[in-house]
Amino acid sequence: MTNPAPHLFWISSRAAGSAALVLTSLSVGVGLLAALRVRASGRGPELRALHEALALAGIVAIGVHGALLLGDAYLHDNLIDITVPFAGPYRRGWTGVGIVAGWSLSLSGLSYYVRGRIGVQRWRSLHRLSALVWALGMAHSLGEGTDAGQIWFLAMAATVAVPALILLALRWARPTPQPGRRAVRAGRS
Repeated sequence: MTNPAPHLFWISSRAAGSAALVLTSLSVGVGLLAALRVRASGRGPELRALHEALALAGIVAIGVHGALLLGDAYLHDNLIDITVPFAGPYRRGWTGVGIVAGWSLSLSGLSYYVRGRIGVQRWRSLHRLSALVWALGMAHSLGEGTDAGQIWFLAMAATVAVPALILLALRWARPTPQPGRRAVRAGRS
C-alpha cells in the first residue's frame, strides 16, 4: 500500500475541489429553479434557504480547495499563486480561470448580504453573472483537474452540471418579468 501522507494536501485539495464543483452546481440549479418560480412543495422560502446554504458551502469548499494547495509539497504554491489570477507557475491559464471563478462566485454569493447597500437592481445584475462564472469554474475543473479525464469524475460533473445547464437554457428562453407589469395586468382584469 502506498503511503498517502506526502500527497495528503493534494488529495484533500482535489476532494475539496470536487465538493466545490458539486455544491456550486447544485446552488446554481436551485437558484435557477427559484428564478423560474418553481416551488418545492409550494414552499418558496425553503428553496431560497437551500440555495443560500449550498452557495455558502460551495464558497467554503472553494476556499479550502485553494488553501490546501499551500501545503502541497509538489506545487510549493504561495498565497499569491492561489489568490491572484494567472500569477502562479502551474498551468497558469486553467489555474487563473479557476481563481477568477472562485473569487467571482464568492463575491456573487456574498453580495446577497449587502444587496440593501448596493441596491436590489444592481445586486440582481451582479447575481445573474453567477451562471457564467459557474461555467468558468466548470471549465477550470475539466481543463486542469487531475481527475478530469476519469469516468467517475465526468459522470459526477455531468450529474450536477447537466440539470443546471438545462435550467439555465430554460431561464434564458423565458423573458425576464418586469417589476411593475404583473400589477398593471392584475389591475386591468
